[in-house]
Amino acid sequence: MSTWPIHPLRGGVHPPECKALSNQQPIQSAPLPKQLIVPLLQHLGSTTEARVSVGDYVLKGQLIADSANLISAPVHAPSSGIVSFIGPQPYPHASGQLMDAIVIDTDGLDQWCSLEALPHFYQASAEELLDKIRQAGISGLGGAGFPTVIKLSPAPNQPINTLIINGTECEPYITADDVLMREKAPQLLLGIDILVQILQPENVLIAIEDNKPEAIAAVRGALQSRRYHVIAIPTIYPSGGERQLIEILTGQQVPSAKLPAQLGILCQNVGTAVAVHDAVIEGKPLISRITTLTGQALQKPMNVECLIGTPAIELLEFTGLQKAQMSRLIVGGPMMGFTLPSVDAPIIKTSNCLLAATAEELPAPPAALPCIRCGDCAEVCPANLLPQQLHFYALGDDHPQLQAHNLFDCIECGACAYVCPSSIPLVQYYRAAKADIREQAQKLAKAEHAKERFEFRQERLRLEDERKEAERQARAERLAKSKAEQAKKAAQAQAADPAEASQAQAEDELKRLKIAASMAQVALRKAEKQLDIHNTEELQSQVEQLRMAVEQAKQNLDAAKPAKTVNDGPTDDEIKRLKIAASMAQVALRKAEKQFETHDTDELKVQVEQLREASAQAKQTLDSATAASSTVSAPATTEKAAKAEFSPAEQAQKKAKIEVAMKRAALRKAERNEADAATLTTLQAELTQAEQDLAALN
Repeated sequence: MSTWPIHPLRGGVHPPECKALSNQQPIQSAPLPKQLIVPLLQHLGSTTEARVSVGDYVLKGQLIADSANLISAPVHAPSSGIVSFIGPQPYPHASGQLMDAIVIDTDGLDQWCSLEALPHFYQASAEELLDKIRQAGISGLGGAGFPTVIKLSPAPNQPINTLIINGTECEPYITADDVLMREKAPQLLLGIDILVQILQPENVLIAIEDNKPEAIAAVRGALQSRRYHVIAIPTIYPSGGERQLIEILTGQQVPSAKLPAQLGILCQNVGTAVAVHDAVIEGKPLISRITTLTGQALQKPMNVECLIGTPAIELLEFTGLQKAQMSRLIVGGPMMGFTLPSVDAPIIKTSNCLLAATAEELPAPPAALPCIRCGDCAEVCPANLLPQQLHFYALGDDHPQLQAHNLFDCIECGACAYVCPSSIPLVQYYRAAKADIREQAQKLAKAEHAKERFEFRQERLRLEDERKEAERQARAERLAKSKAEQAKKAAQAQAADPAEASQAQAEDELKRLKIAASMAQVALRKAEKQLDIHNTEELQSQVEQLRMAVEQAKQNLDAAKPAKTVNDGPTDDEIKRLKIAASMAQVALRKAEKQFETHDTDELKVQVEQLREASAQAKQTLDSATAASSTVSAPATTEKAAKAEFSPAEQAQKKAKIEVAMKRAALRKAERNEADAATLTTLQAELTQAEQDLAALN
């Protein structure tokens, strides 16, 4: 007997245990089902993602789903077979909602994949052991299913002084941990050794309720030389709650909103310890568990070791289900369990019991009556809460008061509802209030996140505007500086050569007036088009105003143009225009001559004669203008302008070169078009003559 001191638990109840239904025979092996439904989420934390596809063949123990998130646990194939479906399937939850799962059609071979064991765990580091536990997908088998590796990894500044192994199993009907400790005590102790190797605690306490004498004896018999304390605690519900068990064994109360690890205490379930043994020493992932099948609707209540993913209906039929007598199927015990909406839902890692109860065994609760303020619920609450006050605030959705009265310290054990004379389903109100508060907190978090994003965007836009304003000011400063430099240079140039500066200003003014006249002309054309479509008085008035503006712009432009002197010859633009006109007249003449050669008519003959006269006139005009330009001597304003002028001989030579190029282009075009021989001969003769003229000038 251990001499470890026991502290009485405040509150608690003594419901009928009903454990003798299922703990009178050894653990049985459930038959291999034809189909396994393996949910992707079987623990608290992030769901996993499938690592296999439909049609893949998987082996027993093969990884089939995992998550990159820290708070998660991998999922493995419970048996060998083919993946037939991945998607929504029935799930053991009070809501009855479907959850994503991997469906495996078993092949009956139950063939294992290769396993990597670590039998000499005493030589392994804590990191190696934790990695092994994480890879095995172990989560808590006695409570909410929190990933075990997370609980075994406390902060460096929070060493674990006391390791508590929870074997109390205080819930009525459930005996899975009881028979496990009886039959697997050696594996349990080795699993505890592995946890000790990782945590290095000063004390190891194995707590078992005193209504399980066979389990206590088996564990004590397997202790050997280990200095662990096997403590038989008084049977009371809910002594198996983590915070309640800590208070019983240590006398300490875990403060609200704190974790036991912050007090140097860590709790693990006996089933979790055996799973750690299987993962490290045998290399097996968590693919099966011991589940209690009990209730008066079963012919042979028992505990079975079944594969994760086994449909509940197959296990119930294995124990002789009497469907006519079953009124409710509960997952877990009658105090904290919930009614399973579908018997096709599978067993998951946290499924410790299936209770097939008859109507006489678990009658429907009577209608709820108003609270009479008797205070019985407060007396039995193991968390030292005020259930009637929480109920009052839950009815009014008073979330601040609920949190002020430590609603989230409620472990939902159901003791308050069990003793309530008004039959008020208090736990249901608490669960609904917790869900509302969590939902509201999520909405607030999203709103805060949206606010942060909005403020960040506003700040980014402000900085962008400041950058653009700074660039604009910099451009304005550079422009002002450039204008100042130009004005300075203009002043210097005017001081050095007033005539040249005055001419530059006149050219700038002329350019500006040309642009203004062009813009006025464009505006007039647009207005005239609008007037053609919509003939209104307003548009007519606008067109007249624009015409006056165009005339005024032309007058300003003509006034700004320098007047020609008597000695001024034709400008370069005029000579260029005359050259184009002469060239076009020559081309028209050649085309008419070709048509005349093909069709000798009087009309074409007259047209050819007219074109010859026009071509000769254009050539004569061009020659006169060219001669006038070469003979008139305009005063040179700058040295650069003087260098740019050509002598008459140079102009004649340039003209001859242009003539040769035009003749050669015409000949090539005629050759490409496969002209007649006469035309080619004529063009060749003209080209030869032009080349001779150019040679003579050179």
